[in-house]
Amino acid sequence: MSTTAPRCDRTAAWAALAGHYQAHGRELQLSEAFARDPRRFESLSFSAPEVFADLSKNLVDLATLRFLGALALECQLPARRDAMLAGEVANPTEGRAVLHTALRAPQGAGTPFNAEVHGVLDAMLAFADSVRARAEAGALTDLVNIGIGGSDLGPAMAVRALEAFRHRGLRLHFVSNVDGHDIAPVLAQLEARRTLFIIASKTFTTQETMANAGVARAWFTAAAPDAPVAEHFAGVTTNLPAAAAFGVTRTFGFWDWVGGRYSLWGAIGLPIAIAIGGERFREFLAGAHAMDRHFAAEPFERNGPMLLGALDLWTRNFHGFTSRCVAPYHQGLARLPAYLQQLEMESNGKCVDLAGEALPFATSPVVWGEPGTNGQHAFFQMLHQGTDVIPVEFIAVKRAAHPHADLQAKLLANCLAQGQALMLGKSAEVAATESAPTAAPDLDRAVLARHRRFPGNRPSTTLVLEELTPRSLGALIALYEHRVWTSGALWGINSFDQWGVELGKALASELLPRLQPGARQGDITGLDGSTAGLLRRLTS
Repeated sequence: MSTTAPRCDRTAAWAALAGHYQAHGRELQLSEAFARDPRRFESLSFSAPEVFADLSKNLVDLATLRFLGALALECQLPARRDAMLAGEVANPTEGRAVLHTALRAPQGAGTPFNAEVHGVLDAMLAFADSVRARAEAGALTDLVNIGIGGSDLGPAMAVRALEAFRHRGLRLHFVSNVDGHDIAPVLAQLEARRTLFIIASKTFTTQETMANAGVARAWFTAAAPDAPVAEHFAGVTTNLPAAAAFGVTRTFGFWDWVGGRYSLWGAIGLPIAIAIGGERFREFLAGAHAMDRHFAAEPFERNGPMLLGALDLWTRNFHGFTSRCVAPYHQGLARLPAYLQQLEMESNGKCVDLAGEALPFATSPVVWGEPGTNGQHAFFQMLHQGTDVIPVEFIAVKRAAHPHADLQAKLLANCLAQGQALMLGKSAEVAATESAPTAAPDLDRAVLARHRRFPGNRPSTTLVLEELTPRSLGALIALYEHRVWTSGALWGINSFDQWGVELGKALASELLPRLQPGARQGDITGLDGSTAGLLRRLTS
């Protein structure tokens, strides 16, 4: 990504956007905006491949989008997008291209590394289908993926989302935490000779992954001492010597131009391919590629990822909202908020720009959430009546994969109602006219009305999928990827490095011998007072 493009706050468009916010944006009332413009919904919605988005309940109007579009142009977003997709260096601190889009481009598409990508893809999908055949024959019953971060969150999320398409004869397990409470209950339910382990680590040195892999191998060799490790362990890695030393000879690699949180489209997606089969995995890639084409070709005013990314800047830097709640109204998307936490917060949780200068404005919000309707009975109280305004992103799926039509209608009614309630609110005057059967009978009516008031005018976005399929899930994930790039590019940061994870890992390695049995156990030399006190308590 070029460092010559101006950072957003150093443009004339930013100053114009700030003026628009002061004059109109900060006082926008959604109910009044809908009353003034009966076509507001149509004007502030867009369609992208597999995804429809309603932005009309956000604190924006068409003028806001025009100002944001001018900012995108002045920050050279189209040219920088094109350079990234062409394979130019887009991760300057590591000197790397960023080409996860190449992993889902069809064969012969003319994208960088196309032949290499499809060589690995074909081999991986052939292996995936052979594993499924072994499961059909009863030779395999369980698959355990051992990874962490991008090697876990993406595959685990996608396999759960695509439950309706999963191989019924194969149970899939995901182990990531170095806490033994993660792997121990998984191993307890396995039969060694009918289990396949996938060790997913690019370097085959990731501390948590290799610790769990070692536990799995020790368990396997104890449970089936005459069974060859190589037949029951596969690796997703580029470090073939380390994998071979571990006993893994079946490996699938990837490239340094694919970051971990963008890697489920390639070999890291092996458990997804095993779960849904090679043909459906190609549909998953095709959905993402369709979104890539949309992102690459559409102008700002019709470009879904760019609109959402620019809207994120507007809500974060002008309205000052510090977090965003993701509420998928589909149980299959239960792990999507956790996946999006890494995608956005690891990508855009930066405090310096591309030149290393400290930023004078906020970047990534806190991304969090749970599926509806569960969240309604947990944290929606705060969303509706709390002191902080938190934008909510609802995800609705029109057609369910189950036969319970009444449950689906109730689910969708709740989804629509929550967005409506956040926007409309309820005045104390209206609350005073309503009965409240659970209220204390002697409570003053005016006091009760104030307790039952909803401020309203709280923004939300609603994304709609026709149904949750490999293709639509691929498109949805790619939409989020490009959206994160858009906001990061506007902020002038590098969305593709993650130096913030390094310090904690280095300190953990230094502390480990002080916690393990041995000469240094309990040694507090050189430690700060708090760490020293905690280490003494944990080792005494």
